[in-house]
Amino acid sequence: MGRISISCLLPASWHFSISPVGCPRLLNTTLRQILVIGILAAAVSVLYYSLVVIRNKYGRAHRDKRFHRYLARVTDTEATDTNNPNLNYGIVVDCGSSGSRIFVYCWPRHNGNPHDLLDIKQMRDKTRKPVVMKIKPGISEFASSPEKVSDYISPLLSFAAQHVPRAKHKETPLYILCTAGMRILPESQQKAILEDLLTDIPVHFDFLFSDSHAEVISGKQEGVYAWIGINFVLGRFEHTDDEDEAVVEVHVPGSENQEAIFRKRTVGVLDMGGVSTQIAYEVPKTVSFASSQQEEVAKNLLAEFNLGCDAHQTEHVYRVYVATFLGFGGNAARQRYEDNLFTSTVLKNRLLGKQTGMTSDSPYLDPCLPLDAQDEIQQNGQTMYLRGTGDFNLCREMIQPFMNKTNETQTSLNGVYQPAVHFQNSEFYGFSEFYYCTEDVLRMGGDYNAAKFTKAAKDYCATKWSVLRERFDRGLYASHADLHRLKYQCFKSAWMYEVFHSGFSFPVSYSNLKTALQVYDKEVQWTLGAILYRTRFLPLRDIQQENFRGNHSHWRSFSFVHNHYLFFVCFLIVLLSILLYLLRLRRIHRRMLRNASSPSLWIEEGLPPQKIAGAL
Repeated sequence: MGRISISCLLPASWHFSISPVGCPRLLNTTLRQILVIGILAAAVSVLYYSLVVIRNKYGRAHRDKRFHRYLARVTDTEATDTNNPNLNYGIVVDCGSSGSRIFVYCWPRHNGNPHDLLDIKQMRDKTRKPVVMKIKPGISEFASSPEKVSDYISPLLSFAAQHVPRAKHKETPLYILCTAGMRILPESQQKAILEDLLTDIPVHFDFLFSDSHAEVISGKQEGVYAWIGINFVLGRFEHTDDEDEAVVEVHVPGSENQEAIFRKRTVGVLDMGGVSTQIAYEVPKTVSFASSQQEEVAKNLLAEFNLGCDAHQTEHVYRVYVATFLGFGGNAARQRYEDNLFTSTVLKNRLLGKQTGMTSDSPYLDPCLPLDAQDEIQQNGQTMYLRGTGDFNLCREMIQPFMNKTNETQTSLNGVYQPAVHFQNSEFYGFSEFYYCTEDVLRMGGDYNAAKFTKAAKDYCATKWSVLRERFDRGLYASHADLHRLKYQCFKSAWMYEVFHSGFSFPVSYSNLKTALQVYDKEVQWTLGAILYRTRFLPLRDIQQENFRGNHSHWRSFSFVHNHYLFFVCFLIVLLSILLYLLRLRRIHRRMLRNASSPSLWIEEGLPPQKIAGAL
């Protein structure tokens, strides 16, 4: 006679046996097993369903939160609520060479998470327009009369004071940052201008304004601020668990002995103005140098900084390469080209006894002007006449020497050091002339394709000037394109192409360049990056004040789903324990009733029948 004994490792050593001899109990035993299995299946189903629902609910909520935050950044054009006491404000004055502009920014209280940056955005007035004002001339014009500088800048500060709530003035930081025009002044004149600002502004305005808040910033700082601003607007400083997001392996500066981290891939910035060209991009991995001289030069081009509020945290530490090239802007390059053309042509005429370009009847044939377009070069009282041949490839050949490339490795324009770019895992945005060259006339701004751009540029250059003028009169080009753009589009297209591919060594197959005028319909200024960088420690104040509540709130939000997992597991264990306890009581009751008539069916293991009777 066989017997199956099932034990459960629970208190009181609960166990029960099923004997095949007890035929009258077979049906009851089967029903009991079915009941147990049914309850177990129901409990498991409830648990599984609950876990799926919670995961979907909170996973979707997390995705929705990220999406809405992203969408808010894209479409945020609402007027700033100045009645909101939780809003903070910051002011940046950009003192440029041609004028000064003031920008007012605002941001809500920090969320208490030290991993997140401040959510800074431009303040908008009641008509939803950005709070911006510009005055002329540039601040450098007051070099000989620095005592007038505070009066010059006062209208800008009064404008900001009208928009920032009066109660917030004392805690609103004001930064006056001077750029190109001030850099060329002697240090003594710079100092006199800044001294006047630091002395007079606190007398008339209550903004938070200390000695470090007024300075002349370098081109490197300006480039870093521009890079920060672009990547902040694009959301590249946010952390992500999304597998679709492009990430990059980063060796954080100063932590070479630690493992590399993976975070969102930032974008590089290319900006070609009229006078200069600038490039800025993150260098995620430790760089090597071909020589000690190159290493010394690189120190002036690489900026390492921490955007996080905690200096001990390295997740927001970035290493950025920034280089500015004077004379490589579109207009300055054309001027250099014409100067060289004039000098070389005059020299050839003198050696060969010719008069090429000296009269309108024998103009110099310029491949960088559209076909049959005419132009003149004025120098030293002489006039040189040009007529375009519209040869894009020949134009490229003629301007290649102006790149000033060297044979040294890891160099770009003018032989300046440039760390390697990971072309397969990188993304760049091209602004100003990069956008104008591709969009104003060629109408192909956005995603850059070298082959398509080359074809379009060739076709444009080879088109007769009379046809181009006719198209211009019919309004077929961008609204802000003028005759100057039409005339020098061929040259600037070739210049942009050579700077990008020959100067910065981007392969013609590179497909991750986007040319743009704005990001999300907003013109991103370097001042945004400046306020973000200079206020990066402000969240520490909120974090320290609400550290306990913030930490527990963060823990609750982080572990909410896991707490529900634990709850349902505990619920299942309690349910099974109660069930088994009831079954145990039922077995004991039946054993006591049937012990006298059938002791052989219910005995405890290891005890002979006669001892059972005695015990009972």
